[in-house]
Amino acid sequence: MRVIEPSFEIITPVDPETIMRHIELCGRVCYKSEGNIGEGSAEKLIHSMLARGHESPVEHFSISVRIITDRGVSHEWVRHRIASYSQESTRYCNYAKDKFGSEITFIRPTKLMEGTPEYEAWTKAMENAEKSYFKLLEMGVTPETARSVLPNSLKTEFICTMNLREWRHFFKLRTAPAAHPDMRAVAVPLNERFKKLLPVFFED
Repeated sequence: MRVIEPSFEIITPVDPETIMRHIELCGRVCYKSEGNIGEGSAEKLIHSMLARGHESPVEHFSISVRIITDRGVSHEWVRHRIASYSQESTRYCNYAKDKFGSEITFIRPTKLMEGTPEYEAWTKAMENAEKSYFKLLEMGVTPETARSVLPNSLKTEFICTMNLREWRHFFKLRTAPAAHPDMRAVAVPLNERFKKLLPVFFED
């Protein structure tokens, strides 16, 4: 059994100037103001559109992110429908195989600290789930059936692709104080990364 922390990787090459110029061109079609394109005009127009709630032009660029989190968080994540997903399949992944280290990987819940009785209870439950899963495989059960004993803390990996408008919507919901703490553990640092890469789109 292995326990890891959640993580992310932005896999789309991000060139802020190229993206802003692309969005500017798309946005200016609405006003037929392409003649106003010049030095610094892209950022100015994007600020203006977002401030007025004219967000449809920012749908014209998408970013893909590789996410490693637990299955529970992924169930909430994929409810964002204006997106594309490719997720590690527990039907076809046999965690007894060498490529998985012949062990199951779990994500530590954010609020459970190592060394506490609560963490020890959780660890014991994960160990029991792993033993049950491997026992079912030894009995000839297929991975797609054996997975039924695996918990929400099971590590999963998926690619999420959203356009910039949907990423804005995602961050507004999933970084809020009321969001699940395990979701915030990924969404908050990812939002900060987006702010650094593309501040004109995410600084608000």
